[in-house]
Amino acid sequence: MAGTQPLNVLVVEPDVQTRGQLAHFLHEEGYRATSLEEPRRIAHEVKNGRYQMVILDLGRPGEGGLDLLQDIRSVDDDLCVICMTDEPSVETAVATMKHRAFDYLEKPVVASALRPVLQAAVKEHGLAVDPEERLNLAIGERIRARRHELSLTLKQVANRTGLSVSLISQIELGKSAASVMTLYKVAAALGVRVAVFFEAV
Repeated sequence: MAGTQPLNVLVVEPDVQTRGQLAHFLHEEGYRATSLEEPRRIAHEVKNGRYQMVILDLGRPGEGGLDLLQDIRSVDDDLCVICMTDEPSVETAVATMKHRAFDYLEKPVVASALRPVLQAAVKEHGLAVDPEERLNLAIGERIRARRHELSLTLKQVANRTGLSVSLISQIELGKSAASVMTLYKVAAALGVRVAVFFEAV
């Protein structure tokens, strides 16, 4: 996770020892972990916190764990949730998938099992994007949108700017950071101010 801001992970686990172990593991892996001791406060915590991921203990069947998952979805329909349980069952697994849980793990959860799940979740949810990459992607999207508005091809923009088609394509895809001078050339070719590319970024 080098080069990125630590992701905020909410750990919802009633057992003190397990909660501490999970928090320690997450810190070691480069995440910022927050533990929630009172599961019934989960909706409030998710609504008011800035979490990218939740690790949720469902408890045993009938203990209300699925209700907690529903509470999360009531305030955040897209939050990445990884569920754990002492007593896995097909019924519970199906129910968690209906509420779009990312994964369903059997406790005790060992590091070798949790680590790849976290990595897959980060990748699938697009969470590991550092500020510079996010800026490049946003600028690229706006350049591409403006070019499409004008019905211009990459070649036409290249001719207007004196830049290569390859460079413009890389900028639009967010794979290359454009210099200020390059952005001025592209902005002039597209008939907009450079500031347009940075609005609300």
